[in-house]
Amino acid sequence: MLLKKQFLSALVILLAVLSNPIQAEPTDLKPFLTGSYQQILASNTNQPFMLVVWSITCSSCLKDMPLLSLIHKKRPELKIIMLAADDISETDQIQSILKKNQLVDIDNWVYADENTQKLQFEIDPKWYGELPRTYFFDKTHQRESVSGVLSEADYDSRLIKILK
Repeated sequence: MLLKKQFLSALVILLAVLSNPIQAEPTDLKPFLTGSYQQILASNTNQPFMLVVWSITCSSCLKDMPLLSLIHKKRPELKIIMLAADDISETDQIQSILKKNQLVDIDNWVYADENTQKLQFEIDPKWYGELPRTYFFDKTHQRESVSGVLSEADYDSRLIKILK
């Protein structure tokens, strides 16, 4: 009888564990506010990096995610910073897209200011908000900006320049 109770207890515990799948930790989305761009530059002093501005409503951005994931895997030494140009209320959807594309372990930011034009201007006064927008920074923070979708060869040629 004791063996039967132990078996039933173990079965109940096993069923409880199986019915509650393990959830991945949510992506750490940092709020992008006035001053955040300067914070990103300061925290990456003497380090090349790539800043990718994207949105959940940008189909080209979403199509680019698997390629960004591939680049992240191929070049783990490259610092990639993702900035979602969406409202912070879209956090769940942003996190879902980043998880799906295995981009949760990099720096991820989301607009957290209603004045998005002000945030865009802080990043680049010559940028009018078109997406995707990618910035390639060398270690001295000289940058090259590109609007639109890039091929793997485009990324590679630009990354070779900033990583040398």
